[in-house]
Amino acid sequence: MDIATTLGILVGMIVMAALILMGGDLRMFVDYHAAIVIFGGSFAATLIRFPLSSIFHGLPLGAKYAFTLRRMTQRELVDEIAGLAEIARKQGPVGLEKVEIEDPFLAKGIRFIADGYDNTFIRDNLERDRDNFLTHLDEGQKIYRAIGDCAPAFGMIGTLIGMVQMFANMTDPSKLGPFMAVALLATFYGAAVPISCACRSPTSCTSSWSMRRSTARSSSTGS
Repeated sequence: MDIATTLGILVGMIVMAALILMGGDLRMFVDYHAAIVIFGGSFAATLIRFPLSSIFHGLPLGAKYAFTLRRMTQRELVDEIAGLAEIARKQGPVGLEKVEIEDPFLAKGIRFIADGYDNTFIRDNLERDRDNFLTHLDEGQKIYRAIGDCAPAFGMIGTLIGMVQMFANMTDPSKLGPFMAVALLATFYGAAVPISCACRSPTSCTSSWSMRRSTARSSSTGS
């Protein structure tokens, strides 16, 4: 689990809540009209931009990658493969069947070695799994970024709707405040959503690609 992602979100929420509570209460910043415009509009725009199958694959994988997916460092990968190579040297490939490996990608490669598959078969299968994983991961990143890109635009739309409603009711001063609040809260939600939907940078994807490429090569070489 990536502690930095969770910690960053929690700290951001605490800072925003503290600033709100210093000048009022949280209920002042809750508005269903603004929420409908921002979240409904952003989701609708995302549905237009991406196939439904990509959304079903990308959204869960993006959340899993951000919060729960464990990423091995290059040093950890080298140490683990060195240990597996030592077991294979002493006991043969059959000895790898009893080894418990946490990373499912590496575990699949080692299972192929223990079953006696040749290195071409192992490399082809692992590289295909890697490419499928990165394709879905890239889809998830693009979907979350698309939501973050659309939110400010719909925040402006919500602001304009609130302003139109406010000017249309200039004769009733009691309605000016609520409509102005809707307009400002739409802008606020539109600015906050991109922060919460921020995805991993391309560097992280490149790092994951490199790690899986190294694992694929190491597993196939070990056979």
